[in-house]
Amino acid sequence: MTEKTKGRSKTDGDAVVIKKYANRRLYNTATSSYVTLDFLADMVKQGEDFVVFDAKSGDDITRSVLTQIIFEEESKGQNLLPIQFLRQLIKFYGDSLQTFVPSYLEMSMDAFSRNQEEMRSRMRDAFGGAPGYAMFEESVRKNMELYEQAMKMFSPLGPSYSPQRTTPAPKPGDEAKEDPNIDALKSQVEALQRKLDKLEGGNE
Repeated sequence: MTEKTKGRSKTDGDAVVIKKYANRRLYNTATSSYVTLDFLADMVKQGEDFVVFDAKSGDDITRSVLTQIIFEEESKGQNLLPIQFLRQLIKFYGDSLQTFVPSYLEMSMDAFSRNQEEMRSRMRDAFGGAPGYAMFEESVRKNMELYEQAMKMFSPLGPSYSPQRTTPAPKPGDEAKEDPNIDALKSQVEALQRKLDKLEGGNE
């Protein structure tokens, strides 16, 4: 029985529990066997759920292990994360809008996953050729519309907030004037930051 075959045994509806030991070895409690990061990556691709706990502290370290899997895949040359995307993502750490980034990324990837069969069909129609940017434009547009609707409904900034709002170009002679849209946005961001500070203070 191979490692992959053994790893398929688990209770339906339950996530497989993986324990990580100090020697960095990963132990599959469902099959009582040690597994590798490649094995966990295969589980993800097969749609199998798992959680990873530090064997000593009991802390949930699933996020860090998944991140490590991505790092390993990227180091093998399977580059899915563009450099510009990584730079933009890093910029959001500590930013006042950091709270909204995870939900936006989840919504975008969920929508992308739901449309993947259509995209594969388009690729087959193109005789295996590399798809151009145009085939993704409609999906990206729908993702942004969905995100904007969610932001308007649930954002603490209020229903008037839109991440795509732009300010018209200044006219000659208006350089010294303050744009009311910028002032309003600054006020809304400051209000949001105060709310987040209060929430953080209440949880201490």
